[in-house]
Amino acid sequence: MGLCFNDYKKSADYLLERSGRKPEIGVILGSGLGHFGDTLEDRFEIDYRDIPNFLKSTALGHAGKMIFGKVSGREVVCMSGRFHYYEGYDFEELSIPVRVLKLLGIRALILTNAAGAVNADYRPGDIMLIRDHIKLMGASPMRGANIDEFGPRFFDMSKVYSKELLKVAAECAEHSGLTVHEGVYFFMPGPQYETPAEIRAIRLLGGDAVGMSTVTEVLTAAHCSLPVLAMSVMTNMAAGVLEQPLTMEEVIETANSIERPFSDFVSDIISKI
Repeated sequence: MGLCFNDYKKSADYLLERSGRKPEIGVILGSGLGHFGDTLEDRFEIDYRDIPNFLKSTALGHAGKMIFGKVSGREVVCMSGRFHYYEGYDFEELSIPVRVLKLLGIRALILTNAAGAVNADYRPGDIMLIRDHIKLMGASPMRGANIDEFGPRFFDMSKVYSKELLKVAAECAEHSGLTVHEGVYFFMPGPQYETPAEIRAIRLLGGDAVGMSTVTEVLTAAHCSLPVLAMSVMTNMAAGVLEQPLTMEEVIETANSIERPFSDFVSDIISKI
């Protein structure tokens, strides 16, 4: 699906015309975390399948809708459902959502995901603000011909996780009622969960949580100079930490159990950006 700049612009123009909105903040929601989209005021929804040149969500717990609305008077666009490498998409295709959000005019991107806790001090239901990530797979969403309108061929990754946004999130965490950490997210391609040996290796390499999403979006945001705040909901302990198998049902159940306080947390952050 080799798109050019005008293809992305066609997607963005369609959304702007249909919604009549000019969003300031973009939010991408992970598995079981779609409740936030339901809390937006003055909501307007568009199915992904109706957006030109867009992808189709097949992941469990992902609604597959672009939702426009307001949070504390701020114009927000929310992707209720994201796309993953394990669904069969190429890494290059996974650049599409963030590039479209960039062309909608957002000035900050908030990413959420469900992740497995590698750090033994974490517990299911905890939140981790991502300060950095590790991705050892060679593929990148920026592979192939560079689109200069978005950014340079080679780009810096040292400041993509905005310290300013992290500071705002940390301040909001103090009165959120949630247990919030700050740590490193380790990307794995999935869809299988990791082996206990892989989790031990991830821990040795400095990973605090592991998941199958988010990093491709972060790389795309870095390429187009879009500040990012990313956070993980610990929906389970990673493989080998507990003597029990990992299931998607556990992930969704835990995410659903904290959806309201987590939605309030995200809304509070948006109101203070």
